[in-house]
Amino acid sequence: MGPIMLDVAGYELSPEEIEMLDHPLVGGLILFTRNYHDQNQLKDLVKHIRMVTRNDIVVAVDHEGGRVQRFRQGFSKIPAMGSIQDVCQRNGLNTSDVCQQLGWLMASEVQAFDIDISFAPVLDINGISEVIGDRGFHQEPDTIIQLASNFIKGMHSAGMKSTGKHFPGHGNVLEDSHVAIPIDTRRKQQVFDVDMAIFSAIHQQGLLDAVMPAHVIYPDVDDLPAGFSQVWIQQILRQKLEFDGVVFSDDLSMQGAVQMGDIVQRAQLALAAGCDMVLVCNDPTGAAKVIDGLPSDLPNATRVKRLRQSSQVEFEQLIKSDRYDKAQRILDKFYAN
Repeated sequence: MGPIMLDVAGYELSPEEIEMLDHPLVGGLILFTRNYHDQNQLKDLVKHIRMVTRNDIVVAVDHEGGRVQRFRQGFSKIPAMGSIQDVCQRNGLNTSDVCQQLGWLMASEVQAFDIDISFAPVLDINGISEVIGDRGFHQEPDTIIQLASNFIKGMHSAGMKSTGKHFPGHGNVLEDSHVAIPIDTRRKQQVFDVDMAIFSAIHQQGLLDAVMPAHVIYPDVDDLPAGFSQVWIQQILRQKLEFDGVVFSDDLSMQGAVQMGDIVQRAQLALAAGCDMVLVCNDPTGAAKVIDGLPSDLPNATRVKRLRQSSQVEFEQLIKSDRYDKAQRILDKFYAN
């Protein structure tokens, strides 16, 4: 399995995209809202993707809930994670049960279309970050650990692996790494004791299957953004936290990554830092350059194979199940006034 994850432009694959997806360096594909028209179209698109790729690639999506939910019509409306605690308390719902049901529901619906993973959950603190906001579960680390752990248990019960993002924590820096280069000026110990403690606690429970590092610089630890830093990925994540799961880069076309050089250099540096797979999105020219610019003998992203779903329940069967009915009833109660 190759170490590059790409995207595609629309509802169907173009001849150029088919050629790129069949390249041996490509091991993943991420879908966006622009790739979804209706359920039948999505099913056909993923089937075609599987057919034209030589590798048994991982197909992914950002389907967190709230404002980051790529497929909407025909899919359940998953709430923003930052709303769960308050709404459950207001409506008299069991927060742990709601989180597990939402994790199961999100994962089950996504996997029903042969999509392996949603890049979820967000483990960042719901703090000052403009781009995180209510994508994060809460302001308090202990509450995040509780809510996110139950959400992941729900994902796991559906057969989907988890991806915690954005390691070691994006919630305490204001700037959006999509359009800026965020710098978190706090002391190392504060980052470790507050933000990274969330990732550590969930990993210690055996719940964290993959992580996505932040395009954020923490200068008291390293001068490089976390996703390009051997200090963060190899010394802290792999050695200190003893994490043996998958490490995905965040999108290399984001503004928070441009300081690392051209798109090929960014991919090289992220892989050298310890990322198993690098994402190149919203930049087809850049994606072609990365495919052409990386050596063809790169090590296979063997860890990533663990993220492939082991079984698939068709959507038509899923919606007839008792578990689906229970999840929908809880969702109705969640949105009740």
